[in-house]
Amino acid sequence: MARRGDINNIVVVPNMKLERVFSMKGGNGEASYANNSQAQARHARSMLHLLKETLEGVQLTSPQVPFTVVDLGCSCGSNTIFTIETIIKHMSKRYEAAGYEAPEFSAFFSDLPSNDFNTLFQLLPPLADPGVSMEEYLAAKGHRSYFAAAVPGSFHKRLFPSRSINLFHSAFSLHWLSQVPDSVVDKKSTAYNKGRVFIHGANEDTTNAYKKQFQTDLSGFLRSRAQEMMSGGSMFLLCLGRTSVDPTDQGGAGLLFGTHFQDSWNDLVLEGLITSEQRDSFNIPVYAPSIQEFKEVVEANGSFTIDKLEVFKGGSPLVVNQPDDEPEVGRALANSCRSVAGVLVDAHIGEELSKELFLKVEHKGTIHAKEVLEQIQFFHIVASLSFA
Repeated sequence: MARRGDINNIVVVPNMKLERVFSMKGGNGEASYANNSQAQARHARSMLHLLKETLEGVQLTSPQVPFTVVDLGCSCGSNTIFTIETIIKHMSKRYEAAGYEAPEFSAFFSDLPSNDFNTLFQLLPPLADPGVSMEEYLAAKGHRSYFAAAVPGSFHKRLFPSRSINLFHSAFSLHWLSQVPDSVVDKKSTAYNKGRVFIHGANEDTTNAYKKQFQTDLSGFLRSRAQEMMSGGSMFLLCLGRTSVDPTDQGGAGLLFGTHFQDSWNDLVLEGLITSEQRDSFNIPVYAPSIQEFKEVVEANGSFTIDKLEVFKGGSPLVVNQPDDEPEVGRALANSCRSVAGVLVDAHIGEELSKELFLKVEHKGTIHAKEVLEQIQFFHIVASLSFA
């Protein structure tokens, strides 16, 4: 049990430092992102046909020039490696079908500086022998046919030289905001998110502040990519979305962070482990947009053609082998929350109280296992954009 005295050690992470603190939980422990991203892998693979449609529209450039692929918000698990390899194999076959020799491929894995790039690069297979043909590579396993590098930084800003990238990919990342809106943590503001740690069910002013921040962030993302992308390039984007027109209804994300996770914060307050002000100063920086909201920002930017834009049902974000095993469901709920938000919680209330919080989430998830599995369902916005 955490001590009441720990309340004095709580630190609020300033927005200006969020990008240097925030990341998915690194390493390969039980609550790590690497061990709790199977659901994301399942959702992404169910949409591979949409990714391949985007790849068919990418303009083939000279085989003498390296073809450059970027995964933005790559995190630290194996999903990003699978995606990059899928893209490169598909583009290699396109070059061959057109009668060209495949070019060299370069892949950039990009995320915030605090991302666990060490774990990610330990998962990378070794580079294939330079003398191996593309046909031999495609038939072989355990090696890669591309040069790899990490690019730390926020994708809401410039990351690459002008006109240097053929294809951008980003999955399960664009719903993360660059910061919690200042008004949401300002006690004098009507947008102050009193009593909550997320905007699910919050008042209109609070959700409008989040919506405006999302619009600002997506605009910055698109503006940066428009400068970095080569003519004829494409982007495949996948992020959390919602089917409701009401932004206070954040769908699956709202249920993940706005129910048992929220109640566990309230328990810490009731037990005197933290104050209500310390709870209210913590907010999950996530916004699940509607498809119309996403479309409006892309059209306002004006640099990209929308080739496809739709909402896709992804399913549950929880990693559960035995759905009837209630304790396993509780652990899965706690691990899912911790793998994506644990670093922020640790920074806000310290590791000891953070552990206490997620034990409470696990307990509540165990008690409500059936409804947790049935109700926490994610929808994703899938966007395929091309750059003339």
